[in-house]
Amino acid sequence: MSRIFYAIKTHLRRDLTACRGRARVHLRTICCSTRRRAEDGEGIPVLGKRWKDTADTVIIGGGCVGVSVAYHLAKGGMKDVVLLEKSDLTAGSTWHAAGLTTYYHPGINLKKVHYYSIKLYESLEAETGQAVGFHQPGSIRIASTPVRVDELRYQMSRAHWHPTPQSLIEPDRIKELFPLLNMDKVIAGLYNPGDGHIDPYSLTMALAAGARMYGAQIYNPAPVSGLTPTSDGRWDVQTPHGTIRANRIVNATGFWAREVGQLIGFDHPTIPVHHQYVVTATVPEVKALKTELPVIRDLEGSYYLRQERDGLLFGPYEREEKMVLQDSWVTDGVPPGFGKELFESDLDRIMDHVEMAMEMVPVLKDADIINIVSGPITYTPDLLPMVGPHQGARNYWTAIGFGYGVIHAGGIGKFLSDWIRTGEPPYDLIECDPNRYGKWTTVPYMCTKARESYGFNNVVGYPKEERFAGRPTSRTSGVYELMKGKASMGFHAGWEQPHWFYKPGDDTGYKPSFRRTNWFGPVGRECKLVMEKVGVIDLTPFGKFIVKGKDSHKLLDRLFANTMPKVGLTNISHMLTPTGSVYAEVTITQLAPGEYFLITGSGSELHDLRWIEREAADGAYDVDIINVTEDMGVLGVAGPNSRKVLQKLTEEDLSDAGFKFLHCKPIQLAGVPLRAIRISYTGELGWELYIDQKNMAAVYEAIMAAGQEEGIDHFGTYAMSSLRLEKGFRGWGAEMNCDTNPLEAGLDYFIKLNKPADFIGKAALQEVKAKGLRRKLSYISMDTDDVDPEGNETIWLNGKVVGNTTSGAYSYTSQQSLAFAYLPVELCSVGQKVEVELVGRRYPAMVIQEPLVLTEPTRTRLQKKVKGRA
Repeated sequence: MSRIFYAIKTHLRRDLTACRGRARVHLRTICCSTRRRAEDGEGIPVLGKRWKDTADTVIIGGGCVGVSVAYHLAKGGMKDVVLLEKSDLTAGSTWHAAGLTTYYHPGINLKKVHYYSIKLYESLEAETGQAVGFHQPGSIRIASTPVRVDELRYQMSRAHWHPTPQSLIEPDRIKELFPLLNMDKVIAGLYNPGDGHIDPYSLTMALAAGARMYGAQIYNPAPVSGLTPTSDGRWDVQTPHGTIRANRIVNATGFWAREVGQLIGFDHPTIPVHHQYVVTATVPEVKALKTELPVIRDLEGSYYLRQERDGLLFGPYEREEKMVLQDSWVTDGVPPGFGKELFESDLDRIMDHVEMAMEMVPVLKDADIINIVSGPITYTPDLLPMVGPHQGARNYWTAIGFGYGVIHAGGIGKFLSDWIRTGEPPYDLIECDPNRYGKWTTVPYMCTKARESYGFNNVVGYPKEERFAGRPTSRTSGVYELMKGKASMGFHAGWEQPHWFYKPGDDTGYKPSFRRTNWFGPVGRECKLVMEKVGVIDLTPFGKFIVKGKDSHKLLDRLFANTMPKVGLTNISHMLTPTGSVYAEVTITQLAPGEYFLITGSGSELHDLRWIEREAADGAYDVDIINVTEDMGVLGVAGPNSRKVLQKLTEEDLSDAGFKFLHCKPIQLAGVPLRAIRISYTGELGWELYIDQKNMAAVYEAIMAAGQEEGIDHFGTYAMSSLRLEKGFRGWGAEMNCDTNPLEAGLDYFIKLNKPADFIGKAALQEVKAKGLRRKLSYISMDTDDVDPEGNETIWLNGKVVGNTTSGAYSYTSQQSLAFAYLPVELCSVGQKVEVELVGRRYPAMVIQEPLVLTEPTRTRLQKKVKGRA
């Protein structure tokens, strides 16, 4: 280590000691001229002068997210909006944020959130008259290893079908844009023009000015001391100044989110994390530049760096073993009065990153440090925020858990306001659904995962990513202990579920890659097993509900676009939004007159339950809704030999005549009572067995023993995904969600527009059908080498973007890659050629007739027809 580094380290420590008392003052004076102009605007209403006893929506929390929700609700026409802030606007995480803004996001629709935020911030000053201090010098994500270049190419393939401006640039261009970089290790960069940073204080004040301009009321100081639900689904919001009766409440309280949630019995999994960044004094080389430097994100160094006036600001994300959680806040709550305070800085934690930053940007070595900021930012276990209505409490919404609140504020404010005003989300954002967590999300789990998520801020983002901290949770199936040593496990809404299974000689373990890796061969083996013999899969993570009562049929007929199955029968049904988008796909069985069994995906358990409960809550239905997800294990048994195996263990007739496709029966298997549904997402002959968790292991062991002569073995979710694509089965969250309607998704068979019931979305869907479709889901094959589609890749034709894939996998039966894709109607004809972008290369693809492989029931019917003709 150089003497310069030692000198800088000593200098930083000296400056840290000197500036601790000034940290808050410095941040309050960043962009002081713009802030002063904002503060000269209209002030906060004085309590007592315009205090309201009722409101349509009460937003709790005056950071940039809460104020954005108020602004968008009021601008959208909802005038009766009240925001309550316990102390000052921006108190909490907003006031000390570094203010970064970027179009980039590795997810799908969070790109839309970022895009909207930036476009809003560009115009907000003109709209409100309040300066926002928005700088847009662009940003560059630096790749200094070959795998990072692959990551950038992978992300580009998923970004091209969005409007986000983005390009992959070479070292010469990077040096041109950021001339102060040491280019020794730089291989490439992902460039986003229009990225930059904004003053969070001024942004919040501008949004507040806009909210008031459109009619919203903002009160502070107005801490919320109690939340009491009323019998009609409204809320009494108690404050020291009086009680407001609200139609709904929105918790946007940042690191106070848990305290507010606990007022109504929720323990939201959010935790404050210490994040530090460093601000330098004027750097001569920076001051001499004619244009502002773009923001850089050094992925290997795990820090961001931007220009701050004539100096630099850089913020590292230290490794999980070094970062600090504010554990005492989790156990004891946020200290009373905490608002615009900071934590004690700890430079030793980030010195590794400081060293890497000085190597990448050498002018830092001689820079004077005027400030080191260590403040709380809020993390959820998976780093994504919790946005939307919460299951278990009527008209309670959350906008919490923002680790990057400044860039999310604008887009999330618009997203939530649209949902509140129209009754449905404007697009799919289930990855941010607050209902993705449940009782299994314990305090130790959330602490462990928040630590991991913070430390993994800049790790390589692979497809099929798994993270292992805090696992397993309490959500393990009755066969988990029997399977865990045999399989590569995946995490599904708290559950452990096998992705693929090991055999002697396999390269085992989790080994991520942008290309085919160690799972590829074993998954092919499992697909062959199910197609030729018989396989067993653990499907316990399914969400499972019982709906029963006098009005159960009436409720479900209103919620679902399909007709309700008769007793003993099963069908696939879809819940639609009022505008006809697909909110959920559910398997429904009528067990007994008026008693229905509903099955949904693991990731949408409480997402779907909340929608059902909301419709049932208006008092028009006499029903009981019971969540039995935790109590019931599920085994899938599929393949041509599945009947032979199961028949050995039961006296029930499992023949085609005795147990038909899409029929459900209570049976005994190996002496254990359970419910069996003849259905399989593989498309092969099979049954799903719904078993009391305590009996699951016994049933599993009996099946495995009985199937030895038939070649029985295990298969996992990777094989099931490949098999369902070969059969042309759609998947919720991929081919269908709130971004799509069922007609363009090819779900016409399941949508009964002529049924008497006026189901939700019926009128809108009739209008969609009358107008005609502009795009449709197509089935495409492609010739690749060592990479396969997984979904959300860009589709090209003649150098132009024409669509996107939704899901994809390798077909082991036909030995080619397959994908579903949305294309304009004029490009959906069989034989149409296109290109699919995968990890930086465009592969030839063609629309083909679906399905590639006929399902077992279809094959059986065709065989019977042939025999009948003979």
